[in-house]
Amino acid sequence: MIDAVSQMYKEWCGKEPVQVEVLPQAGSDRRYFRITGDDGQTVIATHGLNNRENKTFIYFSEHFREKDLHVPMIYGISEDETIYLQEDLGDVSLLNVLEENGTTREVYNLFRESLHQLARLQVEGDEWMDYDQCLTNKEFGKQAIMADLLYFKYYFLDAIRKPYDKQKLIDDFEALSNYLTHTEYKYFMFRDFQSRNIMVKEDGQVYFIDYQGGMKGAPQYDAASMIWQARANLPDDWKSKLLEDYMDSFDSITQMSLDKEVFRSQYNGYVLIRLLQVLGAYGFRGLFERKAQFLTSIPLALKNLRWFIENNSLGIVVPEFKRVMLLCIEEEVIERFSPIQAEEDTPLVVKICSFSFRKGMPPDHSGNGGGFVFDCRGIDNPGRHEEYKEIHGRDKLVIEYLERQTRMEDFLNSVFDMVDLSVEEYIKRGFDSLCVHFGCTGGQHRSVYAADALARHLQNKYKVNVELSHREQEEKGWKNPFIPKTNL
Repeated sequence: MIDAVSQMYKEWCGKEPVQVEVLPQAGSDRRYFRITGDDGQTVIATHGLNNRENKTFIYFSEHFREKDLHVPMIYGISEDETIYLQEDLGDVSLLNVLEENGTTREVYNLFRESLHQLARLQVEGDEWMDYDQCLTNKEFGKQAIMADLLYFKYYFLDAIRKPYDKQKLIDDFEALSNYLTHTEYKYFMFRDFQSRNIMVKEDGQVYFIDYQGGMKGAPQYDAASMIWQARANLPDDWKSKLLEDYMDSFDSITQMSLDKEVFRSQYNGYVLIRLLQVLGAYGFRGLFERKAQFLTSIPLALKNLRWFIENNSLGIVVPEFKRVMLLCIEEEVIERFSPIQAEEDTPLVVKICSFSFRKGMPPDHSGNGGGFVFDCRGIDNPGRHEEYKEIHGRDKLVIEYLERQTRMEDFLNSVFDMVDLSVEEYIKRGFDSLCVHFGCTGGQHRSVYAADALARHLQNKYKVNVELSHREQEEKGWKNPFIPKTNL
């Protein structure tokens, strides 16, 4: 793939790239590459096999750029439309800025500016938009709202195994969908507007990415998505003020004397839809795909839902729906998804090590014995291939191979299940040591990757102290300063 994007770059600018960097993969199957030219300038190459998705993103981008809206410039498209070059907006998202700096006045101003630019994108981008180019539906109507509600039902509500009247709930879903479909305002809807999809450039300007799922719909949905993003966890006073800022921007751009009371009432309905859709996504990725970062986000999403229900009304009578909402925010449900976590005085240290079976098991210096030893040799070995022999489990090419061409994810999910049980009990009982070893043939590829993945998982989920070592690599003089991110 690197050869293909390099050739695409050469065809565009007439020169070979100086460097092609593989960027971390996000939630989709698209792959991203940062290409550096001999002048030091960079562009992003995107590779995706979904041609329809590529065409939609490219069409939206070119349409928006014609109106001077804040989206990346498209520089070139491959003949088969599987690769396109776009403007490099950097690596810093609005979420990164928030997590690094906290809820400062400067960060608030970035959120306010993002909502102002959103209103421009929605209203000005709607003008002369060809909605036949949309990836799925042309319009976010009743069918799409029902899909979000059913997503919540199947992947979260049914998973918590609380009794409810299914037919009455579906009837209430129908009523709520009808209520929200008849909105007074319909413009371009971003569909996944959140702080991770807002890039902050070095000059402080905000730009948008990942809008290929857009369609015509209620503008309140996008504002709700950003202001109530679970991971951002904005303060309650910010949520109120940002909504006012957004309505002011929307009013000034449309020049239509916005009825704020009506707008706010329908906004509340979309906040609720968005909160439930997020719970469905967390349930699917966490409960079904067993990804720890999504499981640990569920309690915060439920607390957001609780606060919303206690402080807002929908303006529509949906009794079974309301009863189900109250079931979801019961303290017992929130506690069920809140894993025990280590505190400053928790004595437990989890010692994780990768090694080569050829050189024998690592010694246990804890004096306790026990722990886990996992054999990674059932996973396809990258070391069998010439191009991977001299690199290791932290190299991007090896990571990509293990994640995309082996059953490493299934293997690690089973590992996580077993180790999690012990970590939770060890924290509760005050134990101070747990050893987990990963072995493979040479201690170079599979075991290194698996050890890093478990260390990252335990730190994310339990905040527990981890001592990570890679025996064979460290014997070669390799330092062990970090645990690189992957998609697992």
